[in-house]
Amino acid sequence: MKKVLFILFNLLTITVMAQIKGHFEVHDLGNYKLHVYYTNDALGDASYIIEGEDALVTMEQPLFKENVAEFDTYLSELGKPVEKRITDYHVGGTGNHDVVMVQGMPEFTKGEIYGGMMKGFEQTFGDALTAMPTGKATEVAFGTTQTWAGVAFEFRNGAASDFPGASILIGGRAYYTHWTPAKAHVSHLQVSSKAAIDAEIAEAENSLASGAELFIGGHGGAANRDAVEFKIAYLKKMKELLAANNTVQAFVEAMKRAYPGLPGEAGLEDLGKALCQ
Repeated sequence: MKKVLFILFNLLTITVMAQIKGHFEVHDLGNYKLHVYYTNDALGDASYIIEGEDALVTMEQPLFKENVAEFDTYLSELGKPVEKRITDYHVGGTGNHDVVMVQGMPEFTKGEIYGGMMKGFEQTFGDALTAMPTGKATEVAFGTTQTWAGVAFEFRNGAASDFPGASILIGGRAYYTHWTPAKAHVSHLQVSSKAAIDAEIAEAENSLASGAELFIGGHGGAANRDAVEFKIAYLKKMKELLAANNTVQAFVEAMKRAYPGLPGEAGLEDLGKALCQ
């Protein structure tokens, strides 16, 4: 885990660029609306607003000042009170508002791994980052369902290889995980070991079995079921090719042959280095 975060920090250090303001899209899911905020920040983060009939719930509020301002303006324009603010995998710009975190995550964010990552971000991004949150964090147990703004939030265990955040089934129709499934090569930051392949397959299968129709993540935004199905097939193929190709070069070439032209090909070298150990 420490190695993965070290790689993440160094990757972001060399790829920092001027921020472009984000944009929103809205999904009507029956008894609630899901507002997806694509930050377009250097981390590729996404934030969310769940709009019930009389109140709002936010998830994974942005980390960069420019995005925080844009998100907060949009939030206020919805004209409803914010009942809860969920911080799951990503600490963000919640200011002095109280937040909800899954059991164990508040302590983890203060520890060497996550805390060290945040200090690294502060050094890299400097004044572009918003102030760290100061509100009280209330923990929610895994395996429980909470109802806020008239919408059910079911807190499940996330991928076993990831941070101790939760996968959250929202209103039975949207499924939140750390990484949005995509029809693209996975990053070595998401799949950093052979064990992580199995963990990500299991979590993706769990998400499909949930009955959700929309799949969202802290990185990426929103996707449909076909993206999850692709991810499962892709990871199983990756596992097969990895077993047959035990050097980085052989693995990379096998993946290119199996998925010609698939987005994210440039990251296969780093993926191979993480897996071929």
